[in-house]
Amino acid sequence: QMIFGTIFLAIVVATLSTILGTAGAVGTFYSKKNVQRVVELGNQIPVVNADVVTGFSICILLIVFFNMEKESFIPLLIGQMTLCTPFVYLQVMPRLQQMDPHLYEAALDLGATPFQALRKIIIPEIRPGMISGFILAFTLSIDDFAVTLFTQGTEGLQTLSTYIYADARKGGLTPELRSLSTIIFAVVLLLLIIVNIRAKRAAKRKQAL
Repeated sequence: QMIFGTIFLAIVVATLSTILGTAGAVGTFYSKKNVQRVVELGNQIPVVNADVVTGFSICILLIVFFNMEKESFIPLLIGQMTLCTPFVYLQVMPRLQQMDPHLYEAALDLGATPFQALRKIIIPEIRPGMISGFILAFTLSIDDFAVTLFTQGTEGLQTLSTYIYADARKGGLTPELRSLSTIIFAVVLLLLIIVNIRAKRAAKRKQAL
């Protein structure tokens, strides 16, 4: 149950972070320079900040100030999204910067609606960055400990990282946990290799065209 809960949380966090990070990157890319500087500065705070500080701050904000239940799933979800979304933003923004900025305007001039231009022009161009951001967010969610520890509450969802920490305090990791950690590492490494290979192939196709 703990493993399925961790994977389910990682999928939800990665999906929401990918949507939010992609929307933020697209909106920032087509905004004024001053807005871009402010958003990029704010995006760097969770990246540069220590995870302990981020987790503690979210814990105080949601549980103390907003009086949210400690057993709720929401603080943990928001906490991990705060950690993962900036990394999705950093994966998508370079793809937007490599894209021809006039493609979107050309689609609008040809009669496409903003949503159609986003779906048919922008998203296909930035899809590799979105996939990389999703995998990175998924990995960060599984790996995260500090933010999870502060936001999961006393009776909240126990993830793999907090379970390993509790098990290690008892005197060492069990053989099952060691095997599981190895399997997770191998799966994540395989996904990253596949994504990098696909990205290189897509780059070669564009150069050939």
